[in-house]
Amino acid sequence: MDAIISLPILVALIIIALAFDFLNGLHDAANSIATIVSTRVLRPQYAVIWAAFFNFIAFMFFGAHVAQTVGVGIVAADVIDARVIFGALMGAISWNLITWWGGIPSSSSHALIGGLIGAGVAKAGGVAVVWPGVIKTASAIVLSPLTGFFLALTLVLIVSWLFVRATPSSVDSTFRRMQFLSASLYSLGHGGNDAQKTMGIIAVLLFSQGYLGSEFYVPFWVMISCYAVMGLGTLFGGWRIVKTMGSKITRLTPMQGFCAETGGAMTLFGATYLGIPVSTTHTITGSIIGVGAARKVSAVRWNVATSIVMAWVITLPATALIGALFYWLSGLGS
Repeated sequence: MDAIISLPILVALIIIALAFDFLNGLHDAANSIATIVSTRVLRPQYAVIWAAFFNFIAFMFFGAHVAQTVGVGIVAADVIDARVIFGALMGAISWNLITWWGGIPSSSSHALIGGLIGAGVAKAGGVAVVWPGVIKTASAIVLSPLTGFFLALTLVLIVSWLFVRATPSSVDSTFRRMQFLSASLYSLGHGGNDAQKTMGIIAVLLFSQGYLGSEFYVPFWVMISCYAVMGLGTLFGGWRIVKTMGSKITRLTPMQGFCAETGGAMTLFGATYLGIPVSTTHTITGSIIGVGAARKVSAVRWNVATSIVMAWVITLPATALIGALFYWLSGLGS
């Protein structure tokens, strides 16, 4: 086991982890509320309260499978120490701030994974990486938006067939109400998957310092803290990214918003059950593109979608480099 760090340093690292969790909520608030805001079903200030509430109560519905993957399934537990955790968190936080400022809906999840890989490799080389976990997570970069895309597209086709004889006004009225349900489900999935990533980071830090005994698990206080802080971040919202997600990719009706949120929620629920740390950003983007493509291919602003995909591609390598840099910088004074 690596050297035991002092309690103040341990507390400081937990605070940094919770700061990432807050930024995750802030950065990814758009994922939960973009569709319900863009369809004008809820005003932004009410939408963030709605999303934050369901982000928080997600702890009642999900276990800790994703936290387990992040904690011991990306970088070997015996490699983890305070410097690796610091590098991972700073890599993710730096990238979140850069992309938030630019209004780019990148993945907070993969920023954290990339930072963790970069810091772990900086310490111990390629042997630090748990390749099955990394491959599973990397595969989800492709599979989660594709799953969201096809589920949302299929839902649009099913709903269109079911309501083929209904008047446009009755369809609009029905799905304005239904969007409250779909937005709730998506926010539950968002909280359930994303808060667990910070849970895994804090738990493996405690484990590396001997606070959890011989077996890795997530203490309840860690779970509640992460869900609460993430909900608080969502409450503050991420308005730059809301605009991109809610209107720049494609224009949405309440029916389309319902289908996008429901398709995205189904994807997140499945991934969380399987313990896969997917990107809620990738998932909802794929779902929004799916409902736009169901109308007609030209309804999707593919230049915007392409720039978003480019941000996804560079997230892992960029954050790995930043994570490795902060790992190196944290050792200069030792």
